[in-house]
Amino acid sequence: MTNLLQRGSTYEEVWNNFKWNIPAEYNIANDVCDRWADDAGRVALIYEDAEKKVHRYTFADVRRYANQLANTLAGYGLKRGDRVTLLLAQDPECAIAHVACWKGGMVSGPCSVLFGGDAVAYRLNDSGARVLITDSANYPKVAAIRGECPKLERVLVVDGTPDGAENFWQAIEGASDQFTNVTTQAEDTAWISYTSGTTGMPKGSVQPHRMMLGHMPSLEFIYDFFPQPKDVLWSPADWAWMAGLMDVLMPGWFHGCSVVATAMKGFDAEDAYRILAQHEVTLALLTPTMLKLMRQVPDPLSRHQLKLRAVLSGGEAVGAALLEWAQSELKLNVNEGFGQTECNVILGNNGNVFPIKPGSLGKPTPGTVVRIIDDNGNEVPPGTEGHIACKRPHPVMLKEYLNKPDATRDKFIGDWLITGDVGHMDEDGYFWFHGRGDDVITSSGYRIGPGEIEDALLKHPAVQMAAAIGVPDPVRTEIIKAFIILKEGQSGSDALADELREFVRGRLARHEVPKLIEFVDSLPMTTTGKIMRRELRQKEKDRAAAQA
Repeated sequence: MTNLLQRGSTYEEVWNNFKWNIPAEYNIANDVCDRWADDAGRVALIYEDAEKKVHRYTFADVRRYANQLANTLAGYGLKRGDRVTLLLAQDPECAIAHVACWKGGMVSGPCSVLFGGDAVAYRLNDSGARVLITDSANYPKVAAIRGECPKLERVLVVDGTPDGAENFWQAIEGASDQFTNVTTQAEDTAWISYTSGTTGMPKGSVQPHRMMLGHMPSLEFIYDFFPQPKDVLWSPADWAWMAGLMDVLMPGWFHGCSVVATAMKGFDAEDAYRILAQHEVTLALLTPTMLKLMRQVPDPLSRHQLKLRAVLSGGEAVGAALLEWAQSELKLNVNEGFGQTECNVILGNNGNVFPIKPGSLGKPTPGTVVRIIDDNGNEVPPGTEGHIACKRPHPVMLKEYLNKPDATRDKFIGDWLITGDVGHMDEDGYFWFHGRGDDVITSSGYRIGPGEIEDALLKHPAVQMAAAIGVPDPVRTEIIKAFIILKEGQSGSDALADELREFVRGRLARHEVPKLIEFVDSLPMTTTGKIMRRELRQKEKDRAAAQA
């Protein structure tokens, strides 16, 4: 196992000793699968099914199945650049399918099983996916929207053969297990991840093969110079999100480490301790919400013997109380990381290299130039608020937003990628988050765009106009509140609010359903007719302060 990063005793030493080396030709599948597969006993995936039965897949297994799937997709007529949507959770088939797509020069499309039909249809159509792979539990939503997705030719189901679909395992069974990986350029697209936007529908972030290499020094740093002997990685984070796919699964496989996956529905703190102990997990990604729930479990270490040595956390602020608890109870540092789909893990901590300042995002990861800039792209002095921005070129940056050249252009000021978050850098080089420069809602580690929620609400026959914002919540960071103007002749009630929640739940993901709904007569608007969500957020803050 070769680290990209040299170990060092100071931040400056580690940062200064690192240099990027991105080859012109690069295919992720070679690094995360094939180079480990000749070691017959090397375990890639430890999978716990819904009954907690454990299944082990070696890298040789992953290569065999991925080769068979790559041949099967090619047999369907798919070629380099064609898209395959993966509507799956932490399923072995999901990981295998990503590798298969990359082997064939095709483009994988992670899609969360939390999404309702409208959200799935949008992603299928926007990406132009020709094949979708899912499971029996999620097939009904696919069947219901299939008529709206003219480019979708085939659906494979991993655990059944419902009408209109083929069984995944039967489909690949007869295919050859030999496949020569397509020679891809580092700049060629590997996968497309959809990211929450503040206006309109989600944007497809086009992620090239080089992004795998772009992630590694940051994760080696935050995971305290992983890999170390017997490192095992786990996170409950869904592989449809960057956190699960590119902060845990693929970095683990990049270094030939075992990754734990579970069919766990929702997060169970007691069970999390069991998983960590039973599978001897050394590295975990756990959001602050998960850590807060784990902190509430009484005396867990009397029942569970942990081998955990580093935890990556993010998506919300990790406060001093959580840091102190982890240091005293778990005997480790919680290393907060910061990034986004378009430019992942660009700031982070390593408590063994420099002291963690509770509440800070840490410092730029090796190979990364992050600064606070103003609206004109000028760097501002320490202590001054501005945009948190990352300088290009950087191999972890998106290539573009799919079909959205204007949005791609607006993501940059000169050579600075604007994260959309506002903060400051202190005199010691630590970065601090102040808030979002946009309207994205942060709830339980998910970044949620209000546009999709509002669009879903507007489809209800009683709704004339809708606005969604995040309001502060002590456990989830924020919860979603929707303000609704009803059509003439309609009147607001608790029953209608419940009906609207169910309406959204049927179309979007569970975490996108408004917890609070308020019926209003008007909404604050700009002269050009845009909803001023900032005013709604301020009104909620004022209301909370008055009640305190």
